[in-house]
This record gives sequence, structure tokens and C-alpha cells, in this order.
Amino acid sequence: MNTQRWMNRQFFSFYMTWGVFLPYWTGWMIHTKGITVSQASLIMSLGLAARGLSTLFAFPYLSGKFSSKTLLNGMSIGTLIAILCYIPADSFASLLIVTLFLHFFYPTLMPALDSAASVLVQSKQLKHYGKSRSWGSIGFVAAGMILTFFTGALGDDVILWALLLGTLVFVCLGFMHAPAALSKKPQAGETKKDGMLKLFRIKHFGLVLVIVILLQAAHASYYNYGYIYLQEIHAPQYLIGVIINIAVMAEILFFSIADRTFRKFSVGSLLTLAALGSTVRWILVFAFPNVIVFSIAQALHACSFAMAHYAFMKYLIKHIPHEQIPKAQGIYSALALSWSTAAFTIFGGYLYEIEPRYAFIGMIICTIPAMLLALVYRKLDYRREVQTKSLVS
Repeated sequence: MNTQRWMNRQFFSFYMTWGVFLPYWTGWMIHTKGITVSQASLIMSLGLAARGLSTLFAFPYLSGKFSSKTLLNGMSIGTLIAILCYIPADSFASLLIVTLFLHFFYPTLMPALDSAASVLVQSKQLKHYGKSRSWGSIGFVAAGMILTFFTGALGDDVILWALLLGTLVFVCLGFMHAPAALSKKPQAGETKKDGMLKLFRIKHFGLVLVIVILLQAAHASYYNYGYIYLQEIHAPQYLIGVIINIAVMAEILFFSIADRTFRKFSVGSLLTLAALGSTVRWILVFAFPNVIVFSIAQALHACSFAMAHYAFMKYLIKHIPHEQIPKAQGIYSALALSWSTAAFTIFGGYLYEIEPRYAFIGMIICTIPAMLLALVYRKLDYRREVQTKSLVS
């Protein structure tokens, strides 16, 4: 089978559902279930905390018990059941319970797909990770564009059915023929032998993890306050969606060329460039509070998010044994993509109330230390490569 095409399809179908859930779900609960903004915010915040617990503990544990294919199928079925539970839920308590249930299954599909891709790259069955991941970003944008049309015509009720349909398609695709490497069960005793703490004995894993945590946390203000900030600087309402999608388009472009263009770049160099691009991005948004500069700064999402994520994946593929990849992905997803973002959302919100622009410049408290640490790692990694070459020769 064509493994590249299979991975493209899985990323595309999953991120189509994510393109419905991430931007629209809070609004759907407010407008169709009748809860307040503060109630919806609390539900989603607790869901984010549950997501961190699930990806940090449940996902690595289950990865040690089941094959990648079984885990993906199980989590997708759990997601489908959780979404169906939203139909009868009509109170704050019931919506909270269903959301916590959903966040046990749904967000773990993200590290599960990345783990599957890493295993396929290591086993030489997948040639281009970046190319496949770009299809995920394409799916995210496609979902937003299609859903905008249907919500305009049919109202917000369609959001639930769009997510349900997308998840059903993903479940069906999961039961089709998959690469054989993903059906292999972990060896007995592998989980016990290779505990999570063993990852930190791998050279520079802890350092690289801290760098990517800082880089991903720096998006907290953008994810949570970017939309209302565009309104603050008087962006035309009909252009806000387009401006936000500039970042995703930049992400797609980066992932589509990353394997070819950045093949010879070290992980340290990529992380340094990501930190530099992120720092410039937030300084531009702060210094020039207008729609044109914000739109230009959106292109730097290719550095601040995509390059940082790609660099971490490149480090995993090169240095982490395949049986340890789910644990590394779980730690990354929990600390970098969930809890750190939640923590800096509070910090960004405090700054936003003082002055909206402060919420963005405040993020350099993450990016500048990340840049300094990336330079340190780059130097250490270069020194290790020189020593390795000298020993071989």
C-alpha cells in the first residue's frame, strides 16, 4: 500500500474535525445549549486540564498495551460516543461531564497520529513527515471554510452534525487497511522497562522539551485573544477569518517544503529560528497595532508553531527509540500543547486587561529564553557530532 497516501488521509480527516472543534465548539455550546460565556470558558478550561492528564498518562500507558492501529480506532470510537452524548446534554453539569469524557479520547488522537508517523519514518515506510502533516493543516482550513458557509445558511446547530460526520468518517477510515508496522503490539514488559523517566536519560531530551514548551506556550495570547484583538484594532468583520487563516496557510506551506528545504538543518538550528521568528512576531503585533502588520506577522506562524513542532518531531525520529515515542508525544502534548498554554492564557488575560497589546509582547517572556536555550543546545549538539565523527574516523 502507499503509506504516504495513507498518512496524508489520516492527518487530513482528523484535522478536518479539529477545524470544527477548536474554533467553533465554545460558541456552539453558548448559542445552542444556552450557557453563559463564563460557563463555557470554565468547561473548556477544565477540558484542557483533562486533555493534559489524558495525553500525559492514559495515552502512553495504552500505547504500551495496544498497537497504534488499535489505539487510534479505540480512541476514535470513544470520541464518536462522546459527541453523541452532547445531543441530550442540556445543563452546565451534563455538558461539563460530557466534555471531560470527550477530552479523555479526542485530543489523544493528535499524539497518536504523530507517533504513528514517527514509527513509519523510523521504519523507512514514510518518506516525508512534513508533507503528510501539511495535509492536516489543509484539512483544518477546509473545515473552517466549508463550515462558515453552512453555519451562515443553516445556523450554529450544524456545528454538532459537522463534527459528528467528520468523526464518523475518521472512524470508518481507521478500519480500512493500514501499514503493517502499526498493527504490531508492544513487546511484553516493554512499558515497565521503559518508564517515562527513562526519556530524560536520553541526551538533551529535557532541554529540547523545555524549549518546545516555551515556544508553544507563547501562542496562548494569540489563540485566546487574537480574534477579539482584531476587533480591537478595527479589522473588518468579514476579513477576520481570512486573517486568522493566514497563519494556517503559512503552516501548510512550511510543512509542504520542510522535508526538502530543511533536511540538512540541525534540530538546534530549527529551534533557534523558530524562537527568533516567534519573538519578531509578537514584537510586530505589539509595536504596530494595525490590521496590515498583524496580517504580515501571521506568516511567522510558520516559524513560531510549525518549525518548532517539526524540530521536535525531527528530534524524536532521530534520537528516541520507537517504543518510547508515545511517551515522548504524551509529555509534549500535555506540557507544551495543553498545560503551558492554559497557564499563559491566565498571564495573557491579566496583561490584556491592562492593555491589549501587552498580552502579545508578554509572550517574549517565553520566546527569548527559548532562543537562548536553543543556541545552547545547538552548540552542544554540534560538539557531540564533531566528537562522534572523530571517534568514527
